[in-house]
Amino acid sequence: MSRLVDLYAYRTGGEEVKILILKRSPDVMYAGQWRMIGGKVESGEKAYEAAQRELSEETGWKPQTFWTLPSVNQFYDVKSDTIQQIPAFAAEIATQSAPINLNYEHVEARWIRKEQISDYIWWPEQRRLMKLLISIVTQNKLLDEWIIPNKS
Repeated sequence: MSRLVDLYAYRTGGEEVKILILKRSPDVMYAGQWRMIGGKVESGEKAYEAAQRELSEETGWKPQTFWTLPSVNQFYDVKSDTIQQIPAFAAEIATQSAPINLNYEHVEARWIRKEQISDYIWWPEQRRLMKLLISIVTQNKLLDEWIIPNKS
């Protein structure tokens, strides 16, 4: 079974937090679904390193602030008959960042507000983690212990 990571990219503007969602290409897993950034942890890689790599591969961006969400994406996977526990990370993207550079896995990108999450995101745990991220950021409750230093 592969180890996986979820990465929730966001940006702030005034009191508002927006989450980046990407629409999956028709020929990849989860085709046509709007999702966060995610992927597999490669051999010898730490989960947070995989999340940083996936952000770069799927958008071309580097995070302004990078941190671990104090929760995991957890669900039952019927194909492997296992409970998946996927570490979740957050990446603040500068408002003035370069245009997004989507890879082959995605056909569209969109920034959404909290009240739009349920319109796009089908997985309950992903909805919950997005709302948790927004709550932490808007209430200024990001703990130093969660922040992961940038390696660049």
